[in-house]
Amino acid sequence: MRLAREEAALLADDTGLSRYDALLDRYEPGARAAEIERIFGDVRAWLPSLVARAQARQRTEKAMVPVGPFPVGTQRALNLAVMKLLGFDFEAGRLDESAHPFSGGVPEDLRLTTRYREEDFAQSLMGTIHETGHARFEQNLPREWLGQPIGQARSYGIHESQSLSFEMQLARSRAFLGLLAPMLAEHLGAQPAFGADNLCVLFTRVKPGFIRVEADEMTYPAHIMLRFEIERALIEAEIEPEDIPGLWNEKMQALLGLDTRGNYRDGCMQDAHWTEGAFGYFPSYTLGAMYAAQWFAAMRRAMPNLDSRIAQGDLAPVFDWLRANIWSQASRWETPELARRASGEGLNPAYFRAHLEQRYLAPV
Repeated sequence: MRLAREEAALLADDTGLSRYDALLDRYEPGARAAEIERIFGDVRAWLPSLVARAQARQRTEKAMVPVGPFPVGTQRALNLAVMKLLGFDFEAGRLDESAHPFSGGVPEDLRLTTRYREEDFAQSLMGTIHETGHARFEQNLPREWLGQPIGQARSYGIHESQSLSFEMQLARSRAFLGLLAPMLAEHLGAQPAFGADNLCVLFTRVKPGFIRVEADEMTYPAHIMLRFEIERALIEAEIEPEDIPGLWNEKMQALLGLDTRGNYRDGCMQDAHWTEGAFGYFPSYTLGAMYAAQWFAAMRRAMPNLDSRIAQGDLAPVFDWLRANIWSQASRWETPELARRASGEGLNPAYFRAHLEQRYLAPV
């Protein structure tokens, strides 16, 4: 904490920004905490109610749970088949295994990892799809700009918008799950739980939990808002590290109704970001989810038949749109301008709320 505050003070002196903004700028160039606070404040006002309504609705839904075990070899074969469907270039990358999924390397050689649990194929599959979104962005950055600042992804939030476009917007949609159902049967063995309708219920469950990386897309922003509020106050020396457990519990109670008193492992010690000094990183995750919803709203305006094409196995419209509007642009534009050119306006969180309401509350 002492080192992070010293770094923030030096960067603030050099840039004229506030201490937290100086750290935030490393991950989201041009972003300011005051604007993020405004956006998150709006989400905080409607999210708890939306979670409660989604849970109430889902109590009436019955879901068959897939019966395992699912051997690692068959899961890996499934993951590779889905990566192929999603357009991953295996001549410029590969899939391996690690304790925590990640995507790294260089555009000519992307290394993706996933992790396996024999009783739960979905964790590995969705993790692989998420990292494939990151990787396809990197593989499609302009080759003539490689090695130059302009040839890099604009921000962590824009990068996260690609992984979440793949994992949340595309892979958990009814249209895509219809494609996934026969692939599950082929690789893991046919069973009733692999029906497309049942998969829609399974892959869109809303369940508040302690762990950020295991959260569903509706409760995930609560985990990010909590961390943003605490880390901003920490860097600005408004609070001290010993204040974190109490604040953590207070905010988890308010946002998700969970008690974390005395539970540091599943509470404030669960992430590596703060121990690595990566203050200012967390907002990128939820900004990415918001951008992803905005990208797909723009796609559907341009292509009203998008979902029917996806259901028929034609994913090219999604990839072509992302390539033209996001991947090929790299860091050519500042983030608000990139968003305007892609979708007609700067970041608008209303698209994220509309997406959640449509997926979790609209009549089936």
